[in-house]
Amino acid sequence: MAWIDDYARLFGYELTEAVRSTLLDLARDVAHASERTNAPLASYLAGRYAQRRIAEGADETTALRELGERGRPLHPKA
Repeated sequence: MAWIDDYARLFGYELTEAVRSTLLDLARDVAHASERTNAPLASYLAGRYAQRRIAEGADETTALRELGERGRPLHPKA
């Protein structure tokens, strides 16, 4: 996954395994539950949500957990 790591560093960000896993799971679930084109849009919205929660004082782990919990009702396996 060197390309995505290089891309993240362009913006001053280091992808942790937890972030990578959460976003890939989200993109997979969205692509299977709806039109595939929704996956990047959902990832963008998830990132905005996490950014807001971190600005409000949540840590990254909490923001990622909340993403999973809030999105679970929309997942096809829910």
